[in-house]
Amino acid sequence: MNALEPIAAGRPTPLPAPFEVRRARREEEPAPTPLVFASPHSGRLYPDDMMAAAALDAHAIRRSEDAFVDELIESASRHGAAVISANFARAYIDVNREAFELDQAMFADELPDFARARTARVAAGLGAIARVVSEGQEIYARKLTFAEARRRIEQVHAPYHAALARLLGEAHAAHGYAILIDWHSMPAAAARIGGRDGACDMVLGDRFGASCAAMVTQAVERELQAFGYRVARNAPYAGGYTTEHYGRPNRRTHALQIEINRALYLNEMSLQPTAGFAALKANLEALIATLARADWSGLR
Repeated sequence: MNALEPIAAGRPTPLPAPFEVRRARREEEPAPTPLVFASPHSGRLYPDDMMAAAALDAHAIRRSEDAFVDELIESASRHGAAVISANFARAYIDVNREAFELDQAMFADELPDFARARTARVAAGLGAIARVVSEGQEIYARKLTFAEARRRIEQVHAPYHAALARLLGEAHAAHGYAILIDWHSMPAAAARIGGRDGACDMVLGDRFGASCAAMVTQAVERELQAFGYRVARNAPYAGGYTTEHYGRPNRRTHALQIEINRALYLNEMSLQPTAGFAALKANLEALIATLARADWSGLR
């Protein structure tokens, strides 16, 4: 069955694996580096139940993807970092949101009391189940049910975070600390907000220093600037749920979000990589190799 074709009513189709994990070693062996990389928004699966309820076509919804970010960092496991990539599209369920960060206006039935319906992200239409994609286009042609949301959370969001927490635990057990880098891409229009003199190329989000030690942010910034990239900090993105939830420097778990300007590698209309993709990927591999070799003992 084509994943973009509506399905008949009845029992929901079983979902594919919610994520992919790549390790540089056997699972039972110690983590070779403290690095854990995550790509939560590069997933390209749009299940039948979502598309049957959608008002937009797949191409329009795909404009919310961090397209090909998983491929930009695919070398990371060869350098000793553990990598987790979401397989499902962020528009289906956004794993960089709190699980029950839901918009009551999207649902036909009442949400439970524990749902977080009044956050800034929900107000912007970008809760755990997004209401809109780029330019404010409404995704759905009908109201959803809480049962649909719960299924997405239980089958995709919860397993993703269980796996991410396990990878961080393995790194921490092996090294006494863990460094999570959450990889994203941003529209070129958004990148103009972060640059002092025009657009920036990368935004480093460390929750204004709350989610990781300064030496982590500084090391990444230094390497990116050495490649000639214009780097901003915490504007327009200071870090999402993943950075906020896992970044606990006092417990020796550090989390940094990296946003990449899509203009560096992607045609935002066709959603196809441009000639800049190869050069960016090579530079990111060099960055990853440097981070993997770095002496992070000062984080103890």
